[in-house]
Amino acid sequence: MTKLRNTLIACTVALGGALLVAPAALATSATATLTAGTFGFINGTPGAVSFSGTLTGADQTLSTTQAFDVGDATGSGAGWNITATSTTFTTGSHTLSTSATTVTSAPTIACDGGATCTTATNSTSYPYTLPAAGTAPTATKLFNAAVNTGMGDQTATPTWKLAIPASTFAGTYNSTWTLSLVSGP
Repeated sequence: MTKLRNTLIACTVALGGALLVAPAALATSATATLTAGTFGFINGTPGAVSFSGTLTGADQTLSTTQAFDVGDATGSGAGWNITATSTTFTTGSHTLSTSATTVTSAPTIACDGGATCTTATNSTSYPYTLPAAGTAPTATKLFNAAVNTGMGDQTATPTWKLAIPASTFAGTYNSTWTLSLVSGP
C-alpha cells in the first residue's frame, strides 16, 4: 500500500508541477467594420427583349428569355423586387393584345459566378401578365426577393411568352418596357 501511495503522491506532484509551468490564456477582442455596398442591376439596365417568328395561319406563342443580373451588396437583408410595365406592341395601326406578354412560371435564379449569395425567395404568383396600354400603366411586381434573401450577386431569368393570334398582321411590332429594381420585397 505504501508503494502505491508513494506512486500517487509522485504523480500528483508531477502533474501539479506541469500545471504551474503552463502559460496563462489571454483574452482579446477583434472587430470587423463592414460598410454597405451598392444595390442595382449589374452592368446597367437589363438588355432589350426580341421575339421573332413566322405567321402560320394558326395561333402561336413566341418565347424568349431575359436575364436580370441583380447586385445587392447593401448587407441590409431588406429584400427587393423587380417591377415591370409596357406600352402595347404596335406596328402602324395594328396592335397586339394588352395581355399578349406573359411569364408563365417563376424565373430561374442562380448566384453569379464567383459569388456566394443568398438566392432570392420569390413569392410572386404566376402566370404573370406584363401590363400594357397605349400609355404604360402602373408597374406590377414581376419577381421578388423576400426579407433576408437576394443578398449578393445573382441572376433571375424569366421566360417571356408573346401570344400571336392567327389573325395578326405581319410587321415589326414595337413596345417600350420599363423595368425597375426596388428595395423591399
